[in-house]
Amino acid sequence: MTSRICQITLDCGAWEPLVEFWTAVGFKEDPENPNNPGDPEGFLISPEGALGLLFIPDLEPKTGKNRVHLDLVPTDRTRDEETERLVEHGATLLADHRKPDGSGFVRMRDPDGNEFCLAEGESERQDREGLQSTQ
Repeated sequence: MTSRICQITLDCGAWEPLVEFWTAVGFKEDPENPNNPGDPEGFLISPEGALGLLFIPDLEPKTGKNRVHLDLVPTDRTRDEETERLVEHGATLLADHRKPDGSGFVRMRDPDGNEFCLAEGESERQDREGLQSTQ
C-alpha cells in the first residue's frame, strides 16, 4: 500500500487572509467544505483538486524559518510577472535567486510569514533551453 499527500496544514494567526491570498495564487474553495465566517479553520484545494491547504489558527508566534515550504511555478505568465502579482496580493520577497540566463527562483512569504519559492514556468524553461541549444 502507498500513501499520497492529500493536504498541507499551515499554522497561522488568522485563516481568512491566507484563504484570500492563496485563492489569488490559484487555489480554490472546496464546494463540499466552503469557508464561512466564524469557521475555526480555512481550507482550499488545488485547481485540479488533488491537494488541500488547511489553515489552522495558532496563537504561538512563528519563531524561525519554515522547515517545509511550497514550491510554485506559474502556469499562465512568467515567473517575474507572477512575482509582481503575488507581491500586489500581499507576498513579501525574501531572496532573489534569479540568474542572468533566466533560470533560478525567488523566495517569498505569504501574508502570515509562511515561506514559498517561485520558479520559472515550464514555457520559460523550454524557451531558455531552446535558446541555449541554438547557440
